[in-house]
Amino acid sequence: MENGKKEKKLFVIYPQKRAEEGRLDQVLRAALEGISAQVVDSMEELWENGDHENGTERFQGGRLLFAVPLGKNGVNRGYYEILAWLRCGKPVLEGALAGFLIDADSELYTKAAARELAVAANQAGAALVGRPLVEGTASLDNYIIQAANMGTDRLGAYKKSAGILAEQLMEFQWSPRKEPHLLVLHASSHKTSNTLEVWNAVKEKIEDHVEIREVSLRNGTLEDCSGCPYQMCLHFGERGKCFYGGPIVESVYPGIQWADGLLLLCPNYNDALSANLTAFINRLTALFRTTRFYDKALFAIIVSGYSGSDLIAGQLITALNMNKTFYLPGNFCIMETGNSPGSAMKRDGIGDRIQAFADTILETMRDGESRKER
Repeated sequence: MENGKKEKKLFVIYPQKRAEEGRLDQVLRAALEGISAQVVDSMEELWENGDHENGTERFQGGRLLFAVPLGKNGVNRGYYEILAWLRCGKPVLEGALAGFLIDADSELYTKAAARELAVAANQAGAALVGRPLVEGTASLDNYIIQAANMGTDRLGAYKKSAGILAEQLMEFQWSPRKEPHLLVLHASSHKTSNTLEVWNAVKEKIEDHVEIREVSLRNGTLEDCSGCPYQMCLHFGERGKCFYGGPIVESVYPGIQWADGLLLLCPNYNDALSANLTAFINRLTALFRTTRFYDKALFAIIVSGYSGSDLIAGQLITALNMNKTFYLPGNFCIMETGNSPGSAMKRDGIGDRIQAFADTILETMRDGESRKER
């Protein structure tokens, strides 16, 4: 305790921690040097007095690092206890800030586990810092480039990356704006889109408090990324451009630079993002070469015809939060079902969910003084 302020602590949630020291323990020891951390390795501690019907308030508003060893087969039984806790239907991580350290004895499963965990943690109320995942595959070949850039070997790069994440979790503070800007991207038909109908209902609740710019990618001229050589991509990115030009350069890049938040309207097409939204994410790489997005928030409206909205949420998190560094507020998306025109807006409780999502956008984007005006 210093100057009456509570010391910040990092909770490390470590399922199925083994008695013998493994690589993950070495990485954690290096990453947590100088940081006040508490390791939670008994999953019963996640529940209130062992009661599996009630989540604890212990971690709300805290800083959390999920450290998960996956072994060779990608299965950690304690990890499923974490998922059960996060999916209990209570905001057990409300106001928390989280990151993930995933280690495996194979070349697979690290991203899949992190994506699933990220969706569950976010739905439980946790925000995610930009680039919240540090992963170690068996060979650590995923650190070849970082090791060269850092002047160390692959294990050294792994440890340094974990240390950077731990420091980011302790130091990061999201800053709302007095006059926030929100860029909205979609590729839907105005006449039949459930997704646009939900957005219009959300828009009515926020448009007096946030400056909104909408860009439609539904014009048939959007080319996907063709993988230009790095130096060429960097050359155009330094000028806020892309070799292929078009609406991405004319409207989207300037919109991203202008915006404090990005909201994507995402109908579920075959359990995947639409082609134009996928092309947008791929083409964003040129701008990302020179610009990071840690100070821009990501939101989404996801509508599925039948099921699978969580799959789309996971794609957005891995692509734009884990890879492109967008900040992810708690409960970053609203997920609805609509299998005929207008049906999403007829679902039970839709009005309350729209209001809650609009409140999330406003509470994330506008500073405290501005929120008092509502």
